[in-house]
Amino acid sequence: MNARRWTAGLLATVAAVALAGCTSGGGGEKHCTSDGLTITCAPDQRSKTPKVVGELLTGGQYDVSQARGQVVVVNFWGSWCAPCRAEADDLEDTYQATKASGVTFLGVNVQDSKDKAIAFERGRVTYPSIFDPSSSQALNFDIPPNSTPATVVLDRDGRIAAVIRRAVTKDELRPIVERVAAEKPASN
Repeated sequence: MNARRWTAGLLATVAAVALAGCTSGGGGEKHCTSDGLTITCAPDQRSKTPKVVGELLTGGQYDVSQARGQVVVVNFWGSWCAPCRAEADDLEDTYQATKASGVTFLGVNVQDSKDKAIAFERGRVTYPSIFDPSSSQALNFDIPPNSTPATVVLDRDGRIAAVIRRAVTKDELRPIVERVAAEKPASN
């Protein structure tokens, strides 16, 4: 029970910190919404994405800054994670349904061995994943390793539009991704 309380407290703290960054400078009116595990922010209240650079499971390097102009859905997962297995089809379905509108997906494999991660992806998803056994990429997003899976939606300007701290379904993820993809980029 102590672990559950600690995890609940940690998630509440992270949500509070994220929401604190989503307040306007004037009257303190919030431009973000949260149900405790999903946070979405208005375009003018979004924070910049931390650095996301790493080795891909299939070889080569990835740098999220090269995806500016696209919506990027970043999913943190592990082969050992049952909810990650449950959400994989929904993530792939959402990727296939939205990629023509300038949306790309990136997986970030945490706390895993490379062989297990590659085996997990085979036949499940077609988008690339970074190999991050130390969870450093997740920690850059304030995603603690014990809150895997988690999904972050970045807008075309590389800002954090939504954070989902649980397994997702295509019915909840696709509308968020489509809404962010329909926005005009702030920068040209």
